[in-house]
Amino acid sequence: MTQQVLELVQALCEEGQDEELLRTLCVNACRMLDRRLREGVTREDCEGAYPLAAAWLALGWLRDGQVMSGVTALSAGDMTVRREGGGDSGELFRRAMDLMAPFLRDDGFVFRGVRG
Repeated sequence: MTQQVLELVQALCEEGQDEELLRTLCVNACRMLDRRLREGVTREDCEGAYPLAAAWLALGWLRDGQVMSGVTALSAGDMTVRREGGGDSGELFRRAMDLMAPFLRDDGFVFRGVRG
């Protein structure tokens, strides 16, 4: 499955990326998703959602690691940084988690009530 995730990442990112770096990101994206899977759910149960979500996680991490790439302007006075392209890696994380939501444990906050 990690190979499938790697192939997706390679298809979605710019050419010339370090394959070893991409593989490391993919392996760890898979590990992160594996830890969050509901009990009894396997990677294969998630069908096409798993590799795409893992690829999005890896791409987000790659973008975070290249935070200064694509900077077109930087000023120090009022601190302005302009970037072109890239997108929001946090958005990729949210999309990945939304895509995998039916297969993941619910680790969210639960409000049960307050005694008055």
